[in-house]
Amino acid sequence: MPITSRRTLLLGSLVAVGGIGTVRAAPKAGTPSVNVLDGNRLAIHGYDPVAYFVDGGPRKGRPDLIHEHKGAVWRFSSEANRQRFRDDPARYTPVYGGYCAYGVSQGYLVKIDPAAWSIVDGRLYLNYDLSVRATWLENVRGFVGQANTNFPRLVPGADRTGS
Repeated sequence: MPITSRRTLLLGSLVAVGGIGTVRAAPKAGTPSVNVLDGNRLAIHGYDPVAYFVDGGPRKGRPDLIHEHKGAVWRFSSEANRQRFRDDPARYTPVYGGYCAYGVSQGYLVKIDPAAWSIVDGRLYLNYDLSVRATWLENVRGFVGQANTNFPRLVPGADRTGS
């Protein structure tokens, strides 16, 4: 079985048994456009979304440097990063609101690992884990097309990017 098929099967199996947290495969009114599946309205596990661009990777945000956007609380590692986000949230908000990009392409809203990331065409994509990220990177363009179709169905009222 090809690697992509095995990972799709694995992701689907984990979803079916609830092994990767709250997942919605069907539209539900009120589904947040930003991934806050861990609770407390905290986006991307409290990591600084701007740091991926300016520091080249994930940095934990500080609880005293926050900004609310799209119903979520975003944390930042520096005041400069918080200001960058305030000035241009569409640039720094992860695509699909920080839900696992591969999961969205397969029709699911899934938690992420902030270490499983990629920047493609100036946009931040997050994935469930490094293994899923490897699958994502095998066909980014194809998966983006699928995810762009699925995201508005999974999060009614959200735009395709979730930003």
